[in-house]
Amino acid sequence: MSSHTVSQSPQPYFDVLIAGSGGAGLSLALHLADSYQVAVLAKFELTECSTFYAQGGISAVFDDQHDSIESHIEDTLIAGAGLCDQEIVRLTVSKGRQSIEWLRTQGVSFTEEKGENGKKQLHLNREGGHSHRRIVHSDDATGKAVSLSLIDRAKAHPNITLLAYHNVVELITAEKLGETEQRIKGAYVFDCKTGKTRAIGAKIVVLATGGANKVYLYSTNPHISSGDGIALAWRAGCRVSNMEFMQFHPTCLYHPSARSFLISEAVRGEGGRLILPNGERFMRRYDARMELAPRDIVARAIDSEIKKHGIDCVYLDISHQSREFIQKHFPTIYLQCLELDIDISQQPIPVVPAAHYTCGGVVTDSHARTDIPGLYAVGEVACTGLHGANRMASNSLLECLVFAEQANQDIRRCIDDIPLPGRLPEWDESQVSDSDEEVVISHNWDELRRFMWDYVGIVRTNKRLERAMNRLELLKVEIAEYYGRFRISSDLLELRNLVIVAELIIRCAQQRKESRGLHYTKDYPETDHHNPPQNTILIPEKKFKS
Repeated sequence: MSSHTVSQSPQPYFDVLIAGSGGAGLSLALHLADSYQVAVLAKFELTECSTFYAQGGISAVFDDQHDSIESHIEDTLIAGAGLCDQEIVRLTVSKGRQSIEWLRTQGVSFTEEKGENGKKQLHLNREGGHSHRRIVHSDDATGKAVSLSLIDRAKAHPNITLLAYHNVVELITAEKLGETEQRIKGAYVFDCKTGKTRAIGAKIVVLATGGANKVYLYSTNPHISSGDGIALAWRAGCRVSNMEFMQFHPTCLYHPSARSFLISEAVRGEGGRLILPNGERFMRRYDARMELAPRDIVARAIDSEIKKHGIDCVYLDISHQSREFIQKHFPTIYLQCLELDIDISQQPIPVVPAAHYTCGGVVTDSHARTDIPGLYAVGEVACTGLHGANRMASNSLLECLVFAEQANQDIRRCIDDIPLPGRLPEWDESQVSDSDEEVVISHNWDELRRFMWDYVGIVRTNKRLERAMNRLELLKVEIAEYYGRFRISSDLLELRNLVIVAELIIRCAQQRKESRGLHYTKDYPETDHHNPPQNTILIPEKKFKS
């Protein structure tokens, strides 16, 4: 196999097929590649993933004098608002340091400082929800450093095939082929450059496709975050959980000329103050932790102030720190804002909340296994139990690394006993034609993201959810009809997946009769303390067909 194309004949086969080129997918590929043939698919460029754009860092306990594993666990449980799986939290947090050390062996360089003994040590940031400094980072572009290092390693490995511009259309299971035993067999994959769809066989398929925040009008995520893996797993028969918990990052740059750009949590960790246009700090009205409260609280506070005062945005002010301090700690943010004539050392940054992270997803166990044997889910696409009702800052890349290693160990235990998938049926597009109505895709995409933002956003009501579902039902019919008539494209695949994800979010939100973590509804504004906290779990056969 070459590193860019899939041979046309015979039918392509890999031991492990990984959908997604972010931190989770590439870490797993590198773990496995010494023993197995691995393919990594990316919808667009290999760098077009949430990992590449992650600014803040990776949470891990390195300061043994002031911090502890128990403290990190406690902070995570508090942020998760009663829904974290405590065993999963302990597993993940306890592997933080070794995950960072593994990244260093892969060539990732982290920001250091001189310690009290004069020796170099990792510089640790503090972010919202954390009681101590424990964020390992590479300036304010940690994800970029991680992504580029892992891509370089993967490109150099002879057992890893990197397939950019390849999008999974559908998972192939034994059940779909009429076999009695349920097992993954491979996937139908769309080559975005040739427009052809091929079957690729694999003993193991891993979903590492990221989250679903492009279902909202405003998002900090790259365009790939269209919930593909969640929709694929759902259609294949996997359970999906806690989709009502969509995290809105409190501080996204508000500027008419700028693509959505995240202002890292670390800015608040280093003393950044949230203010109104008149300069008044407002977080004291919402939480004693002020700007360092968990993201759900800060995002709702900003949303409330914007609506109350009828303003477009609030402001994040770090200008009380010196220019040298700001340029050292936040070089990317400083230069990005300066290009828009915002000197953050002299003036506050206009910010608004934006959809940022999908806390729910495909239900997995501690080894990243889904309900279908041979199918794994790693990273933001999965619901492991780590985040509960609200992800704490910088626990996401940590989850990617830890569960990539968990999946690696489990795959090695079972892969030799899995039979080869055999030749798979090729994709049939004999009944479809080229579209002459592609405007339908853009219109439906726009409508979906707007009503999700308006009705299923930071603050919800029963009526808003009902309105969203009514509109969704109409869109589902249109999209299904379009998909059945015309040849597929990347935009159509994303739209088809997004409409499923939107329905999963709405249904989960309708089922939760309380406010908890990231799910806030005016009809049930209090958290239910009378009953044990429950995950919202949807089962395809029992809920609805897609």
